[in-house]
Amino acid sequence: MTDFLFDLAFWLAAPFWALLILAPGRRWTDRIAASPLPVVPVLAVHLALAVPVLPRLWDTVSSPELGSFQELMTVDGGAAAVWAQVIAWDLFLGQWMYREARRLGIHPLVMGPLLLLTVLLSPFGVLLFLALRAARSRTPRTRTAGTAPAASAAAGT
Repeated sequence: MTDFLFDLAFWLAAPFWALLILAPGRRWTDRIAASPLPVVPVLAVHLALAVPVLPRLWDTVSSPELGSFQELMTVDGGAAAVWAQVIAWDLFLGQWMYREARRLGIHPLVMGPLLLLTVLLSPFGVLLFLALRAARSRTPRTRTAGTAPAASAAAGT
């Protein structure tokens, strides 16, 4: 059962990652990316894996030490529970990155590889995205005709 749930965590998240990477800008992709619901099934798998090892998991997280974490990873279901949590967290991060990229106007051809990197090695993908986001936020974007900064509009200029 643990092997099945381990695999299920990934396969529950994979369709949402596919939408974020392969169908950016579609109305349904944007709606799904804005919803917290895609992570719920993965979190349910995490709970199913975590509850049987909850005493060991609690001991590990309440007083974290490398040795106790290494032991948790050897307990049947321990590594799978951590994996499902990572899958859910990565998807949550990917949805946020997708929404931020849309808000900032970052092209999908740039975001696709970043999201793929986030699926595989989330710290690298997130750090690169944060750097891109900071650079993009500092770069003045051209305004569309008829728009003015809020301060100027409020001041009547």
